[in-house]
Amino acid sequence: MAAPLNEVFKAIADPTRREILRLLRHEEMNAGDVAARFDMTKPTISHHFAVLKAAGLITSRREGQTIWYSLGTTVLEDVLAWSLDMARGAGGDKP
Repeated sequence: MAAPLNEVFKAIADPTRREILRLLRHEEMNAGDVAARFDMTKPTISHHFAVLKAAGLITSRREGQTIWYSLGTTVLEDVLAWSLDMARGAGGDKP
């Protein structure tokens, strides 16, 4: 997995970050459009983006002055696979 699981779980523990992921689930969005959905300062939103990026949950690309964000599906797929393994009792901690 690209990011340690503890970073992923830290990222998704916050309801604002979960909402950002929910928004990006449907389409790529620019930073301003995402920020407009929340009543918080730009530095606070930037912090949320940074945590999500560090966990590998989102990716970004710059187009001129605009930054576009989208889901980092590889990490999400890894977390889902890990969760399913844990649910089936194949979490890797058994011999």
